[in-house]
Amino acid sequence: MKLTVWTYEGPPHVGAMRVATAMKGMHYVLHAPQGDTYADLLFTMIERRNHRPPVTYTTFQARDLGADTAYLFKDAAMAAYERFKPEAMIVGASCTAELIQDDPGGLAETLGLPIPAIPLELPSYQRKENFGADETFFQIVRHLAKPVQKTARITANLIGPTALGFRHRDDITEVTALLSDMGIGVNVVAPFDARPSDIANLGAAHFNVLMYPETAETAARWMERELDLPYTKVVPIGVGATRAFVSEIASITGRNVILDESRLRMPWYSASVDSTYLTGKRVFLFGDGTHVAACARIARDEMGFEVVGMGCYNREQARMLRGVAKEFGLEALITDDYLEVERRIEELAPELILGTQMERHIGKRLGIPCAVISAPVHVQDFPARYSPQMGIEGANVIFDTWVHPLVMGLEEHLLTMFREDFEFHDDAGASHHGHKAKPREVEISEHVETETDTAQSAPVNRGTFEIVWLPAAEKELKKIPFFVRGKAKRNTETFASERGVQEISVDTLYEAKAHYAR
Repeated sequence: MKLTVWTYEGPPHVGAMRVATAMKGMHYVLHAPQGDTYADLLFTMIERRNHRPPVTYTTFQARDLGADTAYLFKDAAMAAYERFKPEAMIVGASCTAELIQDDPGGLAETLGLPIPAIPLELPSYQRKENFGADETFFQIVRHLAKPVQKTARITANLIGPTALGFRHRDDITEVTALLSDMGIGVNVVAPFDARPSDIANLGAAHFNVLMYPETAETAARWMERELDLPYTKVVPIGVGATRAFVSEIASITGRNVILDESRLRMPWYSASVDSTYLTGKRVFLFGDGTHVAACARIARDEMGFEVVGMGCYNREQARMLRGVAKEFGLEALITDDYLEVERRIEELAPELILGTQMERHIGKRLGIPCAVISAPVHVQDFPARYSPQMGIEGANVIFDTWVHPLVMGLEEHLLTMFREDFEFHDDAGASHHGHKAKPREVEISEHVETETDTAQSAPVNRGTFEIVWLPAAEKELKKIPFFVRGKAKRNTETFASERGVQEISVDTLYEAKAHYAR
């Protein structure tokens, strides 16, 4: 554990809280000092939930440490049961209370509560939030789920969605629709909106859909072994993954592959003339392993981007992501230090960042467009509208989310490129829609000539000597949108001519850009 001003993951008890808050009829008694109760804000302020987390804190203070703090936990647990009457309870300690070693699980057992009291052993100084969510859900399933008769029709459990999850609510709707099209029902969604009695009925399904491996893979593996429930390995984020997901469901159930793509607009949009100028954009991805792996394949295979780097902060998924990065000829960055992530982004200088809320801040500092693809996120990424990441509509949403920052960045780029035009300078009149703007006198070099709007490898005659574009510079020039490429080319050649530079390199191109941007 280290002191930092920002972190990708909280301590593991926050992960446990995400599971408890997602459920109904579950209560979490947390042995924690006053000051460790900040986590309530995550759900009521950021996720904008209409109720506070079902958590009771012991909130002991410094003066209590000289006495027996165990009785504080017992009183809190008994009071929580009497007040909330939950169907089940999970008990544990925060990272600070862990040092006291009061054993909340053992203490809860001595109370003789008429409901299950599930103990959590979450090593706060070795593991973090996603582990806490995964372990908590596993312990709940292990204690409550049992073999039961299978449903008459083929059904699935959707496992993994939690409170404070990135678009989990909407992903549930989208995956449910994909299953429904194949005639497959949903038995239980857990932990999201599930009750302890629903957990007991997980075994009635025919298979599990593992939506988020970072929060439910341990439980999925246990249910496969103990309840004979196979689980899906494909996460349906992106067009290709959604098709593969439906095929995987068909192989598990013996059903025919059915996928209604009538709502799918992403392939057409990504191939349209308005999007082709984005092809080849260099992108860097960072977030939880599940979303980064899925989004890297979308970026390369469905958007035509060039993936120049990727990484994740949750070390439990490091091996998986290293394998994905190897497919791309890259080395994955596995770190929870946002400063290290920022350094890597600076080194790679991508044209688009796909990351978390932290990468959004990094992008602002570096002047690089960013789209959010993974938790942790801020309130703006918990929209009131339907905005999934999975399935058919998820693919459409992803296209919009990724392309819009580039388009808006392009708009700013255009304003910069045409800053000398009379409509855009500070002295211009009002709108050009019917109002006359006052042209500004601009000194034009006598060397400026009319050129074609595409880069030429042949020498360009500029007065007394010829200017030659070096291959690297010519390649860099082609990255500039075609409708402003001609002006960029002319400006660069004028800049080189005025300085007696005969060979235009990449450095010359950017020096010219900086010169005309002043």
